[in-house]
Amino acid sequence: MTLKLGMVGGGQGAFIGGVHRTAARLDGRWQLVAGAFSSDPQRAATSAAEFGIAPDRAYANFAQMALAEAARPDRIDAVAIVTPNHLHAAVATAFLRAGIPVICDKPMTATLAEAEALAALARETAMPFVLTQTYTGYPMVREARAIIARGDIGEVRHVQVEYLQDWLAGPVEQSGQKQAVWRTDPLLSGAGGCIADIGTHAANLATFVTGLPVQYVLADLTAFEPGRRLDDNASVLLRFASGAKGMIWASQITPGTKNALGLRIAGSRGGLAWQQENPDLLEVTLLGEATRLLRRGDGLTAAAARIPAGHPEGYLEAFATLYSDAADLLERGATGCPELVGCVLADALDGLAGMRFIDACVRSSQAGGRWLST
Repeated sequence: MTLKLGMVGGGQGAFIGGVHRTAARLDGRWQLVAGAFSSDPQRAATSAAEFGIAPDRAYANFAQMALAEAARPDRIDAVAIVTPNHLHAAVATAFLRAGIPVICDKPMTATLAEAEALAALARETAMPFVLTQTYTGYPMVREARAIIARGDIGEVRHVQVEYLQDWLAGPVEQSGQKQAVWRTDPLLSGAGGCIADIGTHAANLATFVTGLPVQYVLADLTAFEPGRRLDDNASVLLRFASGAKGMIWASQITPGTKNALGLRIAGSRGGLAWQQENPDLLEVTLLGEATRLLRRGDGLTAAAARIPAGHPEGYLEAFATLYSDAADLLERGATGCPELVGCVLADALDGLAGMRFIDACVRSSQAGGRWLST
């Protein structure tokens, strides 16, 4: 069965909207049939025409779209929210109240208060809510999670995550570059810059793979670019509820890096390491044994894939995995991910945890670097 997808945001020229559209159709599980693609009505209409949307399902705003789609017998099965952060809460609220499941780009909202209200609404309406934490869709990330869950490397002691980019190493926002403009504006992004944009991915990767929640953070957030209003570099110490420790370095001003997300975990009986820029390989070392390189497609239990080994799977395929998982969720009639055995999608509670992490990091840094609970 092909599910019907709507989209809010992601009009012509928007990077993440294009990613979501490509990922949604990759496995043939979704068809984009409706959208409110821009706050500019003309741009919304031209985007809809470009994407092949019928005129009666090309909406001028998200509120109109939620009401109209809810009333249709052929209503959308879910809406993808790909706007800047400050609109996530309002858009998701409109569709949840209309009885339409939500697939939302991260972070879930711009503020912690919005996240708390939205998580409560998702629980109240019993509508599926999926947060697209992209890197949880990589096969070898899921294999790493399975290895730790089996106890192969023993008790997790330390988690190290780096997420480094260089695209903001300069006053990019002053040139009018759209992605830079809204990500460096606290009114559009929220109180966190780099920590909300990619630091939240790093934190999610750490908790997803280990299964351990972050309990405390000590953060040092810096805006190195003169005049920049939000952080472009984040150094964060982590304490997990289990007693494990961790560190995150997230930076968007590190020359020579593009999307250098890397994870290393030390356990009592071994360790593992994974790099997003070489995603089909997972390094596993058990104490007293030689390091092994596990490769996607080698018959691993958790590393399911859609193409043969040796044909790399990457970012778009990971995103597509999340959309395929979301299709499974809806087709089985579940109201939330925990109801499906083995479901690993992020939901509203994960989104709330991400916002608590961002909020705690911002407050910790503003306090001069103090341990604060998440």
